[in-house]
Amino acid sequence: MRVANTRRVRQIVLVVLGAVVLLGVNVPPAFSYISEWRREQLINSPEYERAFGHWDTIDVPDDRRVNAIHAALLSSGKVLLIAGSGNKEDMFATRALKSLLYDPTTGQSRMIPVPDDMFCGGQTTLPDGRLLVAGGTQRYERLDGAVTNAAGTMTVKNEDPNAPMVLPAGTVFVSPTGVRYRADAETQLPPAQKSGQGRRTQVVASEEPVFVEAVDPGPGALTTAPGQYRIEGLAPDVARNVYGQGQQMTLRKQDYQGTNKAYTFDPVRETWSQVSDMAFHRWYATLTPMSDGRVLTVAGLDGAGEVLNGQTEIFDPTTNTFSERKDLTRYFPTYPAIFETAQAGRMVYTGANAGYGPAEKGREPGFWDTDTGAFAAIPGMRDPDLLETAGSAWLGPVNDQRLAVVGGGGVGESPRSTGRIDYLDLRDPAPHFTAGPSLPEGVRYPNLVDLPDDTMLISGGSRDYRGKGGTNNHIARLLHPDTGRITAAADPAVGRDYHTEALLLPDGRVLTAGSDPLFDDQQNLVPGTFEQRIEIYSPPYLFRGGGRPTITDAPPTLARGQTATIPTPAPEHIRSARLIKASTATHVTTTDMRSVALDTAPTAGGLSVTVPEEPGLTPPGPYLLFLVDDRGVPSVGSMLTVGPDGPRPRE
Repeated sequence: MRVANTRRVRQIVLVVLGAVVLLGVNVPPAFSYISEWRREQLINSPEYERAFGHWDTIDVPDDRRVNAIHAALLSSGKVLLIAGSGNKEDMFATRALKSLLYDPTTGQSRMIPVPDDMFCGGQTTLPDGRLLVAGGTQRYERLDGAVTNAAGTMTVKNEDPNAPMVLPAGTVFVSPTGVRYRADAETQLPPAQKSGQGRRTQVVASEEPVFVEAVDPGPGALTTAPGQYRIEGLAPDVARNVYGQGQQMTLRKQDYQGTNKAYTFDPVRETWSQVSDMAFHRWYATLTPMSDGRVLTVAGLDGAGEVLNGQTEIFDPTTNTFSERKDLTRYFPTYPAIFETAQAGRMVYTGANAGYGPAEKGREPGFWDTDTGAFAAIPGMRDPDLLETAGSAWLGPVNDQRLAVVGGGGVGESPRSTGRIDYLDLRDPAPHFTAGPSLPEGVRYPNLVDLPDDTMLISGGSRDYRGKGGTNNHIARLLHPDTGRITAAADPAVGRDYHTEALLLPDGRVLTAGSDPLFDDQQNLVPGTFEQRIEIYSPPYLFRGGGRPTITDAPPTLARGQTATIPTPAPEHIRSARLIKASTATHVTTTDMRSVALDTAPTAGGLSVTVPEEPGLTPPGPYLLFLVDDRGVPSVGSMLTVGPDGPRPRE
């Protein structure tokens, strides 16, 4: 017995000595390996997953990788990730414009070319389930020192009241001194407006701006003097009426320029179709769905790279056309977070935005009446100068009319950020922002997703502009609207900053994609690599055991005010029912995400659910119906359409 013990002790000593020698040679790698092994054991343990959930990283095949700039959950349950040129000027030049259709149920995916560069356009889902994408990139920016050809804005005029005029991209304008400038986009000019008769006849020329660039490089094309420019190739009788009015032509920095093109994606045929052009070119525009099915279209950089001065358009999905609302003008910085409230036509702007525009203009939160154009400021926001790249979303069911504004940073390439979470209760007689909890560190670009159990997932982001200095947060939190508390969630493995998005999936998980850091190292020396992996979060409610509630059948449509019976086993254990709108996201702007609480009552073999009658709560379109049991576990969501029509006879 003693001999055996001595031998065992000698073996242990040899193993320990061997380990010490190995560690002495390679302590950091060994320690790192052990730490990583322990971490993997921890985050994959049932106890951890029940408390914090779990992230799964999906490494997309090489031939199906895209720079996900935009994301949309389609009525088919698939996810469309749109890159366009993906912030890659070489892709823009070759028109290698991409989108990826991904099925989270099967993991299957396929590439779908896009018909135009939708990079940095706006998007939302229409009542019939089509995805609308409007605007995008007409021209990439040119930084100071990189501009070789003088350029500026040309105002093109048509004085002919009897004929419209279309000038193609590449049209050449010739200055009074003979310098030639080429337009980079098509210009459509309606006929001039004619009024009166005889000597009292008045003609007001139609006009459209277009960006032009000198044909030849160098300072010879610089000018500060306004002048009238003739258009090369026009017949003399046409040239009398159609001409350009030029201003400054400079070698200064040129911002991105927007397009006026718009397209819809059919989730059934999985094809793109062009709809009417917008009245204005827009890059970084916000599209907000409204209770009547139309889409409010605001903000963006125009075709010359200037921030639009408040011009507003409305898209009508029944005619597939945009129309300008000249009576509804409001200046916003780009990608403003604008939502329709329960009062149809009354919009709320949280102050969150994605960038372009001066620090002192259009940044104040407020209510905007689309009937009168009136704007009323909302007080109380903490860190009001740190709203750029903030996230904002409805907090809990939209019936409660509460919004959360999360994180944000300083204007432009500011290193400042905040972990502030402020709440806005629209039911308050005098609505104002109130302080909520704070995140453990400042965060720009946070992704916010409403979950079926009424919690909000906050994930990703970075402390500095576009993750500079290796500042991606790699954290996730769950915000509980009933208590106002935030609790820890499992940490994502993939960092997400600029050009990132997140969506709720039909099975109750959350998909995150994108991220476009400026640099890949803490010293800001290695140019950044666009993150092309997808990561999917499974919340804690998916690890509670005991199975999930099920929806045996669901109607394809529900009307406002309608009551329907949803067959489900054990309806007595269902705590709540939620309709969550199929959402779209880009640049931390998700204006169509909302969770709608339904009135419920157990019935024989099922659950009776009633949709609220207020139109402002349910913009028409595809929604996911979830049933949530008394453990907080949701069913798999059933996709259905909430119609814009009035209440139907109750069943």
